[in-house]
Amino acid sequence: MAIKFCVKASKSAVETMKLINKAYGSAAMSCAHVYWWYASFQDGREDVKDDARSGHPLTARTDENVESVRCLLTEDRRTTLQVIADSLNIGKETFRRIVTEDLGKRKICTRFVPHALTTEQKQECLVYCQDLLLMGQDERFWENIITSDETWCFTYDPATK
Repeated sequence: MAIKFCVKASKSAVETMKLINKAYGSAAMSCAHVYWWYASFQDGREDVKDDARSGHPLTARTDENVESVRCLLTEDRRTTLQVIADSLNIGKETFRRIVTEDLGKRKICTRFVPHALTTEQKQECLVYCQDLLLMGQDERFWENIITSDETWCFTYDPATK
């Protein structure tokens, strides 16, 4: 509104910039924006609101998109953020917010995982552990496993190949 007033008061663009800086200080808009608005008002523009812009809609964080992201992550947890965002035509930041805030997941390495295990996931862990205990009855089984930070890695012995 201040720039529009200065145009109507026949102030120059430089004078307008000085007045804007004096009035708003560090909160003033940049010179480029002041000059752009000044030129727009000089050309006859009356509306002070920004024009509509192309790009991703501001309402990309819909229930439909949240469910689509949930399905895509369930199908392939290794899918990259960019691939899913592009396939759904939503921005990367919107996608990240859907995954972290709406779905309650966080990123570990390259996979998105839930903060807390579901009942099904706990049951799967139990089954895997019971299978390992059964395999552990063989003494040789434990000689070939190294454990660290809940990760199981089989050792490689070049002599036995």
